[in-house]
Amino acid sequence: MPTLLYQADLPTSLVLSITPPPALSPHTSNVLILLHGLGDTSVSFTNLGKQLTLPETTCISLQAPTPLPFELGGFHWGDDITFDQASGQMDFDTGFTKAVKIIKQDIIEDTLVKKCGYKTREILLFGFGQGAMAAVATAASMAEELGGIVSIGGPLPSSNTSAKAVKTPVLVLGGSSNTFITRTGLEKLKAAFQNVEYHKWNRAGDGMPRNRDEMLPIMRFFARRLRSRASVPEGSVEVG
Repeated sequence: MPTLLYQADLPTSLVLSITPPPALSPHTSNVLILLHGLGDTSVSFTNLGKQLTLPETTCISLQAPTPLPFELGGFHWGDDITFDQASGQMDFDTGFTKAVKIIKQDIIEDTLVKKCGYKTREILLFGFGQGAMAAVATAASMAEELGGIVSIGGPLPSSNTSAKAVKTPVLVLGGSSNTFITRTGLEKLKAAFQNVEYHKWNRAGDGMPRNRDEMLPIMRFFARRLRSRASVPEGSVEVG
């Protein structure tokens, strides 16, 4: 059985917060890593982790490693900063080598698996915008199956070009217009992952869920993918 995760278990170079499972949960069976959007900080998703109150689930809200330039405030997940010449907006897709190393190696492999005893199947990623792209890139780089990816407005980065048929299931959500989840982007995701579920909201843009109906596909995904030890006798050994 996995052990409880503490701040001291993780590299001191990372800015993050840990939300333990709800008080009524007798065990910690899952870890949900929350990855904020471009220009945000870990604070907003710390609050999200508390609001979700997922049973037997520890939430980690991780802050992106690099501050935005020009004193803009907030942080980004990309390897570089570039601007779209047509719109003048900051480009989301600027490589994710650094972010993937942090999420995959520093957090998942070295801490959650080796130190705390989690299986990769018990670890899920939830990302918004550029954070969702970092989540998808991380899962695509791993041979092991993760518990799942929730990607809000985050397609597969252009640097991920090979079709690997990754086993980790992906839930993708986005707006009906003005969205980063285009038909081409969705096809690329389906080429890279064996199981991709897509929900298109009846509104423009890829913002966070605004109501119960928009949140429902996410909660159903969690219900299918989160593991529970609530009815497992103490001392039992999982086989397989």
